[in-house]
Amino acid sequence: MKRRKNFFERFSEWATKATGSSAAFILAVSVVVVWAASGPVAKYSQTWQLIINTGTTIITFLMVFLIQKSQNKDSKAIHLKLNELIASHEGTSNRMVDIENLTERELDQLHKFYVQISQLAEKEGDLTCTHSIDAAEENNRNKSVSLKKRQSYIKRKN
Repeated sequence: MKRRKNFFERFSEWATKATGSSAAFILAVSVVVVWAASGPVAKYSQTWQLIINTGTTIITFLMVFLIQKSQNKDSKAIHLKLNELIASHEGTSNRMVDIENLTERELDQLHKFYVQISQLAEKEGDLTCTHSIDAAEENNRNKSVSLKKRQSYIKRKN
């Protein structure tokens, strides 16, 4: 499944690695030190100030796009890995696979549902218990009925 990456893809990967390196940080600090040391020679002129302001503005502007591209790719890869886990596990809800395309309101509703699942697990006294969206309440009812039929539960109640 390896495909040849286009020029921009290769360049952005290289630039992301290069700008996130120790060498890039040392280079940036060196540029600032040289610029600051040149202040007395330049008599702290407006041109001297403009050099650092313009340089940092341009670099920041370009880095925003580079960082966003890198984050988008990482985010997509993480979503695909999570989707694979969801799709391959019997006890999970496949409706969660495309969750990133829901509205903020729909995500809030799901959050409330997961709070309910957490509360159900807490009532059961087993925080390691897992539920899918589709089966949470039914599982909880079945477990409660089963628990109440056990001899140890009946003896404890009496």
